[in-house]
Amino acid sequence: MKICIQGGLVLNPATNLEEITNLYIENGQVEFIGEKDSSGYEIIDASGKWVMPGLVDIHVHLREPGFTHKETIETGCLAAAKGGVTTICPMPNTEPVIDNECIVEYVNTMTKRANGVNVIPIGAITKGQKGEELASIGNMKQAGICAISDDGKTVMNSSVMKKAMIYANDFDLPIFSHAEDMNLIGGTMNAGENATLFGVKGLGREAEEIIIARDMILARYTKSHIHICHVSTRGGVELIGFGKTFGINITAETAPHYFILDDSILFDYDSNKKMNPPLRTKDDVEAIKMALKNGIIDNIATDHAPHHYDEKRQPIEAAPFGIVGLETSFALSYTYLVKTGILSPLELIEKMSTKPANIIKIDKGNIDVGKIADIVIVDVNKKYTIDSKDFVSKGKNTPFNGMEVFGVIEKTLVNGKIIYENSINCN
Repeated sequence: MKICIQGGLVLNPATNLEEITNLYIENGQVEFIGEKDSSGYEIIDASGKWVMPGLVDIHVHLREPGFTHKETIETGCLAAAKGGVTTICPMPNTEPVIDNECIVEYVNTMTKRANGVNVIPIGAITKGQKGEELASIGNMKQAGICAISDDGKTVMNSSVMKKAMIYANDFDLPIFSHAEDMNLIGGTMNAGENATLFGVKGLGREAEEIIIARDMILARYTKSHIHICHVSTRGGVELIGFGKTFGINITAETAPHYFILDDSILFDYDSNKKMNPPLRTKDDVEAIKMALKNGIIDNIATDHAPHHYDEKRQPIEAAPFGIVGLETSFALSYTYLVKTGILSPLELIEKMSTKPANIIKIDKGNIDVGKIADIVIVDVNKKYTIDSKDFVSKGKNTPFNGMEVFGVIEKTLVNGKIIYENSINCN
């Protein structure tokens, strides 16, 4: 199929391109950028819209195998496409855990039955995510994983974590660190953190920062790449900034809820506002935004964590942690980071596409000539109200219900094929 995306603002951080022009696609690749004869091409009018590389979300939970009542690979891919996300990396905390090549191959097989979104699994660090014995890292790498992580749990044994870093180096894999000192779970949070006051006991800021510090030290001595997941505190930002200055190979991510929401909203005991790490203070929110601006935090991920409706309707103390995010991440990020002047359009796309692709070393996040045509067309002038009833994900657990945002995904292309088209009328 030959497609010409015509007259859009083409934004490509990899080449610093920000220009109203045409994009020509043939055989799944970008063939030409600029003006030329478009005879024989299917024309897509992108006037007044952004044309950008497909988003790359390196931290999602697809729940399959084992928890398909929450989400499946197929429904997760549908949600991704609707949100303009063309590559997703599911975490290994499934049942069974993605800790060997057979489970990786199962994920790969189920991906082929989905809508075309690229799914690149993350393998477990330890067998069964028990923190004791290393998983089959080399075999999983051959089967197609892009990183290792025990996300949802922390490898508390520093000796095991050090050994994992050495192995990860051998196989050129980053380690995604779930920064949570499990010994501090259930303790009180710092004074002023309303999450404790409203019954959402869990990860205090010190628990996050202790593991960030430990893993930075281990990464320094093993010369491995450590990636810190879902950063939520000012202290975490300060530690990561120090690590980068010190020459440690460290990258970090945050999620939209950590630069938009704070713990003052927990007064209504809504379990859709319960996540791990929990919402922090207004001061932490400001620190996260500034860390995105100055590059201490490298990328935005969703930590998309769908749960069944009945699980989340329980009292907040009993409800599971986690919220969904694939369908809303771009609009939220654009509304709260670009429209507020914190990031430029190119900077936002870099943090949602180019940088995460670089972190896991894949040839994505770049729509230059010759590159795979994973492309998103978005109308940033259109606004809409988030309504979880419209989600295609099985999970409806969002704290952003009813929020007005800008940035409607109009079309999502993977390998030059349109896999999603917007059909909702928006303002």
